[in-house]
Amino acid sequence: MKKTLVLGASDNPARYSYRAVHMLKNHGHEVLPVGIRKGQVAGLNIHTDRPESSDIDTVTLYVGPQNQPGWYDYILDLKPRRILFNPGTENPELERLAHERGILTEEACTLVLLSIGQY
Repeated sequence: MKKTLVLGASDNPARYSYRAVHMLKNHGHEVLPVGIRKGQVAGLNIHTDRPESSDIDTVTLYVGPQNQPGWYDYILDLKPRRILFNPGTENPELERLAHERGILTEEACTLVLLSIGQY
């Protein structure tokens, strides 16, 4: 299974990141929720710091492009295999930086990918 960092995780059931954490966990993926507010989602604590991890397969973004620059170094230093840009998070600058480091990028919806077995 793919260890996934959900950036923009929320404990608000109306948020897509909340649904993504639940769906990833239900599909057997290890999930690391990171957000700006403390809380819990799917029984996991939301990290408000920048936890280190050397084995992240996917970073799935739920942070708009205007708020991403402060996260660039953190995301890229994790050396994930890929970054998923969910709808509304598309960012050509971060995609370029990722490609320069050999990180795959995909503009896609995590929820859809999981539901059709393409995650």
